[in-house]
Amino acid sequence: MVKQRFPALDIMRGLTLALMILVNTPGSWNYVYAPLLHADWHGFTPTDFIFPFFLFMVGAALFFSQRSLMQPQVTAGDRHKKIIKRAVLLFAIGLFLNIFPFVKPLDEIRILGVLQRIALAYMFAAFIVLYSGAKLRWLICAVLLLGYWALLQISDQPYSLEGSVVRQFDLAVLGASHLWHGKGIAFDPEGLLSTLPSIVNVLLGFEVARILSTGGSGALKKLAVLGVSLIVTALVWNTYFPINKSLWTSPFVLITSGAGIVVLLSLVALEKTPVKWALGFFTPFGKNPLFIYALSFMWETLMYTLKIGDQTYYDFFYQQLCRFLDVYNASLLFALIHVFLFWCVAKFMDKKNITISL
Repeated sequence: MVKQRFPALDIMRGLTLALMILVNTPGSWNYVYAPLLHADWHGFTPTDFIFPFFLFMVGAALFFSQRSLMQPQVTAGDRHKKIIKRAVLLFAIGLFLNIFPFVKPLDEIRILGVLQRIALAYMFAAFIVLYSGAKLRWLICAVLLLGYWALLQISDQPYSLEGSVVRQFDLAVLGASHLWHGKGIAFDPEGLLSTLPSIVNVLLGFEVARILSTGGSGALKKLAVLGVSLIVTALVWNTYFPINKSLWTSPFVLITSGAGIVVLLSLVALEKTPVKWALGFFTPFGKNPLFIYALSFMWETLMYTLKIGDQTYYDFFYQQLCRFLDVYNASLLFALIHVFLFWCVAKFMDKKNITISL
């Protein structure tokens, strides 16, 4: 990602990454507490906020990185190259993680994913920020969200898994073999068409950082009103346009961005309290989020791939915990152990002043 610029963003990024590891590595997917699972289709759980929070924070960090790009000595060509290079590298890393550990035929490799969506949303948002003022950016956000709503109406089943235009577009462009099949059919929750509204998550993160950087209680009040307004608007809009992470619907963008603002403001407020010390636990995660994310993904994949006897290493270690705990708590402890494991890696890198960014 990009270099952090203020503590609350570091902590929020680290906290989100820790939660991501927690929900991605249960001992068994059959025994997971409900809040740690994604909503099956419409609606949302706390887990559904993790990915959009990352996009929101990419936007917040974009505000600070764009200031360096706008220096007089930096040419337009250099700006374009830097944005495209970062997006291409992020996309390539995401694709590499899909291919790892190189056991699937290339014609069955999933092309899209979390990092790929971040790469595309970041790239488009960065160019929008580069060539538009605040008023135009807000207009672009509105056009993207309302336009996406209208676009989905092309289908007779606009909000369904099988019949949505989101799925049909990805099938036509990428083919079924290159999509995710986690719901039993070819459908990608990080698809191409549904990336359009995710650009707004990044742009809203940028605007929040821009307003926050002006300082003062006025900025905090303005952002508090904005956060609550986005959440209320999303809940009202949900009556007509369901909140849905898999389709990344416009109300989903608003409610997750509004929640992102509330969380960030809460962390800013807590910076002046003793709680800051406890929240600092998550800072090491926030300093190397891309590396830790990739490492955790590869570790989990290897644990599922390598075997000890007839069991994968993943199942073997989970079963050891089941000897002492019930299946749900063993599954949760398994995930918590992984959070601590990767925190140790992040803490070591922090102590050695190792920062890996694009």
